[in-house]
Amino acid sequence: MVDDINTRSSIPLPTDAGTAMPTPAEEAPPKAGRFITGNEGYATLVWRRFRRSIMGMIGLTLVTLLLVVSIFADFFAPMDPNRAELPFAPPDVIAFQTPQDTFSLIPYVYPIGDSGEFDPITFQPISGIDKTNPTPTSLFVSGNAYKILWFIPSNIHFFGSTDGRPIHLLGTDKFGRDILSRGIVGSRISLMIALAVVALTTVVGTLVGITSGYLGGRTDAWVQRFVEFVLAFPQLPLYLALTSLIPVTAPSNIFLSFVIAVMAVLGWAQLSREVRSKTLALARIEYVRAAIAVGSSDIRIITRHILPNVLSHIIVAVTLAIPSVVLLESFLGFLGFAVKPPLISWGLMLQDTGTFSVIGSYPWILSPVIFVLITVFAFNALGDGLRDAIDPY
Repeated sequence: MVDDINTRSSIPLPTDAGTAMPTPAEEAPPKAGRFITGNEGYATLVWRRFRRSIMGMIGLTLVTLLLVVSIFADFFAPMDPNRAELPFAPPDVIAFQTPQDTFSLIPYVYPIGDSGEFDPITFQPISGIDKTNPTPTSLFVSGNAYKILWFIPSNIHFFGSTDGRPIHLLGTDKFGRDILSRGIVGSRISLMIALAVVALTTVVGTLVGITSGYLGGRTDAWVQRFVEFVLAFPQLPLYLALTSLIPVTAPSNIFLSFVIAVMAVLGWAQLSREVRSKTLALARIEYVRAAIAVGSSDIRIITRHILPNVLSHIIVAVTLAIPSVVLLESFLGFLGFAVKPPLISWGLMLQDTGTFSVIGSYPWILSPVIFVLITVFAFNALGDGLRDAIDPY
């Protein structure tokens, strides 16, 4: 009994009967950690997860640079893409070195020419760097005239020679046109085709998929049979057959519009099936059933409840579909069924690589492949980063 009294007397009593003793957790101030999100929205959370992806940030940077370069292609192109010089000229060498072998802050371009020597076995002339006549270069130099955004006249280029002499950092094609300048200008057409096709397929595929999955019943069955009918076509022969219907003498804008329409007509079906599967799952969620029970219209339910939840999948699908369209346009352009001259695209530039003899003698003709690889890698990296950020589980 004495021990109980001593034990109870050792327990501290509150100083105020109406105030409870604070716990250690209440006494310690809250620590600001990276797991406290506060009132962050969904877009902020996605961006915070996306920033942790190294490949995603690299893809975002490259995509941004590609879009900027394609919009201001004439400014970044060092030469006129239609100017003819020496056919199949090898790439020039750029070095921060003067003809006297001293370091220079201003880069010089050294052309590749005959060294005056011959191969002892094949007796072919040996080419080498011509250091006797270098071309000084600089940023923001004057060159051929063009129009910024198609209506502002200008002649300033981001990079070029200061004395007006031509430079060919990636060599020239069979007509003597600069490959680097044509690749930069051709990005405008190639990316425009890809973005236009993906925009059309996204709109059509999303509308068809949401409508089919939300309405269900016979409407869903008939729509899915039509989608399967579109997917059953072998696309490549159909591309070649449809694009060959346009005569060669047709204007370039009409031919380009027809190519975009053909790609869009045959490319929306797969996205519609993916959106339909998402819509079928969302249509059974409690808040959608509650909206139906209170009498909300179908348009309101689709636009306010279903579409925002499907939008994350659509964004990822768009970023992953653009590389496929770029590859398809390059392949069709290589076969001569995508873009016709005087327009410039990466696929049209690859037509010069049609023979092995040309590739073996002039390997720099394959340079347009570099633009395609960079674009495909950039959009795939961006799509993977967005997919992990939007759906981390």
